[in-house]
Amino acid sequence: MDQQNHPLYSTDRQSVDRFLAKDSPDDDDLVDLARLLVRYRGFPGAVDLQEDMVRVLDLWGLTQETLNACTKKLWEEGFRPGKNQKGDVVGSSFDTANQEGN
Repeated sequence: MDQQNHPLYSTDRQSVDRFLAKDSPDDDDLVDLARLLVRYRGFPGAVDLQEDMVRVLDLWGLTQETLNACTKKLWEEGFRPGKNQKGDVVGSSFDTANQEGN
């Protein structure tokens, strides 16, 4: 079977390299790893990336099943990407409620 190149490989490689450098993931890391595992499931290429994602699971002491259960719980509890530790959403600080006429 011919190996294919994924259009998001470079970006995803950076994320996986960041995961490999961490001993303990935060919520964003867990969700990102789960997302990437789904993206590359059955993909005929990026074998190095897929193997490194399995290494990350091992590094973090997780299985695919425990990762999925953990991320499902995070989403059920209101997780949203980009929240910092204080629960504030990272963004532009634009508040439409302060517009004239509201």
